[in-house]
Amino acid sequence: MGHLFWLSDEQWAAIEPLLPRNKGGARRVDDRRVISGIIHGLKVGCRWCDCPEEYGPSTTIYNRFNRWSRKRFWIDLVEGLAICGAVTKSTSIDSTYVKAHRSAHGGKGGRKIRLSGRHGAGKRRRSTPLPT
Repeated sequence: MGHLFWLSDEQWAAIEPLLPRNKGGARRVDDRRVISGIIHGLKVGCRWCDCPEEYGPSTTIYNRFNRWSRKRFWIDLVEGLAICGAVTKSTSIDSTYVKAHRSAHGGKGGRKIRLSGRHGAGKRRRSTPLPT
């Protein structure tokens, strides 16, 4: 298993005041642990169910990420961190940082033309799309 990600005391001090407050219902598990798990999962590109158990139940990590996404928490968090100077306003995450799942490279559509490679005894093979 690779290195685990944990929010530092300084990072947590900047984030904690921006967290949504629980308005009744079940007692929420440790936010610092769960947010560290969410960040770890995003950094390494793993499925939520593959997050190390040190972060807590994978369903909690998955549900918290989705619930807070629907409430714009992550956008508000970055804006709040920019206001207090913890990150710059131009901070962004793009596809050069976020890893794609191993199945993300394929897609539907049948056979495509192969632009490179050889087949058989040095003959170039050209695949054409199948008729629909």
